[in-house]
Amino acid sequence: MEILLLERLAPDAQAWLQARHRVGFRPELAEDAGALRRELYNVQALVLPRKIVVTREMLDFSPVLRAVARLHVGTENTDLEACRDHRIRVIQGRHAHVRSNAEYLLASLLLLMRRGIGAALKGERDAPPLMGRELHGSVVGILGLAPAAHALAMMLHGLGARLIGYDPAVHHTASVWHRLHIEPVGLQEMLSMADAVSVQVLYASRFQGFLNEKVLAHCKPGQLWVATTRSRIFDPNAFAQALKDGRIEAAMLDGAEAGFAGKGTPLADLPNLYLTPRIGSLTHESRLRASWYVAQKLHETLTTPRSTGLDTILSGPVPLDDDGAATPSAPGPV
Repeated sequence: MEILLLERLAPDAQAWLQARHRVGFRPELAEDAGALRRELYNVQALVLPRKIVVTREMLDFSPVLRAVARLHVGTENTDLEACRDHRIRVIQGRHAHVRSNAEYLLASLLLLMRRGIGAALKGERDAPPLMGRELHGSVVGILGLAPAAHALAMMLHGLGARLIGYDPAVHHTASVWHRLHIEPVGLQEMLSMADAVSVQVLYASRFQGFLNEKVLAHCKPGQLWVATTRSRIFDPNAFAQALKDGRIEAAMLDGAEAGFAGKGTPLADLPNLYLTPRIGSLTHESRLRASWYVAQKLHETLTTPRSTGLDTILSGPVPLDDDGAATPSAPGPV
């Protein structure tokens, strides 16, 4: 077995890979660490679900492993240093989920602005009607120019929202702001002006607790927040206080870390904080794009002689088409 799948690829992409390599699909190994370790001895490439953590110990049992691939994005569950030391390529469909995450952010904004829709979906047919807001004419703050922000900005601009933005890593004179129809402003100015804020910062450890009391003190009262970045960017105490005192009217976050709003935390049981379990990237289309990207990169890795140097890379990015959706270069449907 050259390639071991613990997570299924899209059918056409998986069939394409099986026509070129010896592929095994063993999802049950995700629940049995001992059995997985025994299987790794002769495996050259792995496709893993999010819950499987790649550790140095795991790689020590994988003498011929050349690639570790995931359909999702994120490196918190992969020891990149260990992969580098073992000369193992790390593959992710990094931009396959751009449009799906952007649409999640847009849908979250719309639902928070029209929470009466959410009440009806929950079956509260006799709930009193709630006054909503319209995106058209609203001021939306774009915090962070991660790829999803590019697609989201084009959607919001088309709906008639005014966009202002801030990214700590992008200078205000950069041409990308003009191209995305976003007016670059300072962070405090953005928070004081925006009716809603979308957070999609490319997270790094230096941003832990970045959105603290000093920053959130500038929120325009009644602001709405949506986010797909790691929840560690929020200071829990400051975020909870802003949700309680009305500076932030409501917030919806995708993929918060375990314990972020658990029992006994400042954010526990807040009625205006909505958390979803990493569903922003879960669409049929994004899975298809990620599957083809991973399949092509696995084939490329296994058909290329292994270099004598360190060849670990975090594969990507995938070229983006004009609307921000990832365009896989592998053959097959897109």
